This record gives sequence, C-alpha cells and structure tokens, in this order.
Amino acid sequence: MKARFLGLFAGLLFTAGGAFAQDVTIGHFGNPTPMQVARAENAFEAATGWNIAWRQFASGSDVIAALASGDVEIAELGSSPLAIAASQGVDLQLFMLAQVIGEAESLIVREGAGIAELGDLTGKRVAVPVGSTAHFSLMGALQHVGVAERDVTIINMPPDQIAAAWEQGAIDAAFVWQPVQSRILETGTRLVGADKTAEWGFPTFDGWVVNTGFAAENADAMAAFARTMNEANLAYVTDPAAWTADSAMVRTIAAQTGADAGQVPGILEGFAFIPLTEQVGDAWMGRAPATMKATAEFLQQAGRIDSARDDYVPFVNTDIAAAALR
Repeated sequence: MKARFLGLFAGLLFTAGGAFAQDVTIGHFGNPTPMQVARAENAFEAATGWNIAWRQFASGSDVIAALASGDVEIAELGSSPLAIAASQGVDLQLFMLAQVIGEAESLIVREGAGIAELGDLTGKRVAVPVGSTAHFSLMGALQHVGVAERDVTIINMPPDQIAAAWEQGAIDAAFVWQPVQSRILETGTRLVGADKTAEWGFPTFDGWVVNTGFAAENADAMAAFARTMNEANLAYVTDPAAWTADSAMVRTIAAQTGADAGQVPGILEGFAFIPLTEQVGDAWMGRAPATMKATAEFLQQAGRIDSARDDYVPFVNTDIAAAALR
C-alpha cells in the first residue's frame, strides 16, 4: 500500500513532458507584435514546460524594479533602460532582440500647438515615459537640433496617462509608442520617429533580458524560449503581406493587446524584427556591449545616471541564441 501511494504521489509531481512545471513570470510591454500570437497559443509554455505568468509593464523603470526585486525572471526591456539597469548593477543579461524600433515610437505634436519643427519645442510641454527608449530618442532629437532639455517642459507620464492628458489638452506633444501613438495621431502629426533619431546616432531597440542565475539554471528552456520567439517573428518577416487587418494573426494580436486590428498592420511596419541568425553576428549581439556603453555614457552626460561602466560584456549572453539555433 505504501509503495502504491508513493507511486501515485510521484505521478502528481511529474508531467508527460518531464518534471513538475516551473512557475515563471515574464514581463512584457503589450506591444502589438508577432510574439502575441505565440503567447495566445501557449507556444512558450509548450516549448519550455514552464507555467508562465505574463505580466505587462507600462515602462522600463517598472521592469527594472521588478527584475531587481526578483519579481520577474525574464522581461522585455528597452535599450535605454537596459543601459540604466546594467549601469546600476541589476543582475540581468540581454539574450536576444525583441524588435528594433522605428516609427513605432515617435514624437507626435498636437494640431495647433505651433510646432512645425524640433526647434519649436522650446517652451512646450512634452510628455514621455522618463527613462524609456522614447525618452532617449527625445533627448537625442533635442541634442541634434541644439535645444537644451531645460528649455522644454518634459513631463514624466506612462502611456495611458499621456492619452488622457492629450484629450484634456494638457500637453503639446508626446514621444510615445503604440497603441497610444495611434490614438493621439487622430488629432496630431508625427514630427519625427525613432528611425530618424537612430540615423542621428541614437538607435533604440527592445530586447529580452533574463536573470543571470535563472539563465544558468535553465539553459535548455531558455534556448527553447528564444527559438519560439524567433519562430513567431519569422512568421511575420517571411510574409508580412499576409498580416492584414482581417487575418487571424492580426485579430489575435488585437485581442491580446487591445489595439485596433485595422491599425496593427501599420504598427508592425514601424518595427524591424531581426531573425535570430542575424542577431548572433557582430552587427547586433556582438555589438551590444558597445551600444549599451555608448547609451549609458550619453545618459550620464545628460544627468540621467551617475556613471557608466567600463565594460558591459557581462550583461550580454550570446550562448542562449546560439543554442536556440542548433
């Protein structure tokens, strides 16, 4: 009887795929991107064997706090807050790109605000989530045209508050991402996108980061996660024309994120999804430590962080992507 009981108990602890499912919390921004389709289909759970709790964040600073406290093991994080987190010594590693940011993050100016060019921002009220990639792009744009940050009233707001402030006429412009960007564009004009600020020397991207210890302890599952993310992106990259407003994929993205299905195809065009085979080369992950250092040094000069590190190599993990491609 005792042996029978132990056998039944053991059966409860093990699934058909192996050990008892591990609870893992993953942070994301709720962007209308291909990974939302895989998330809806539970593809990440199937690939990793994890019991995943997806937690949506409004800003990179919130993600940093969650990573530092151990509330999340894996998270989506923008390149600017990534540099901030690494500079502060948060225990994380970038292991792949989520997407390179183009017009998906843009500076939108209110109709009638008297802003026709970047120089007109002097004295205006500009909302942005401070510490985000959008904030980094805004600072880069101001530096590019020689407008001092102190001459602009920069208001720290998460995207949902930006939408409300816009409707109330409390701000003149906002540098923000989707889907709020599409909402304020109804009564505004795109002045500049992150694709243009990248050309001016201020590139931005969203990446996937992981707690260093968790990555070491879950090497196989991390490779499976990266492989699944890459497959989700490739489904779009190989045939973007198929992702129309009435397609099943776009309808799924809309349901997952609350975005308007009619706007999702245009939103997707505002990102660049880099195949993992390209990410592992020198142009992306190979250059990531230098990109993080350059971003941190800019943020230090702008007074946003106290100091930049000499070396950001420890904050980049190339083994996960390499394993995912085997």
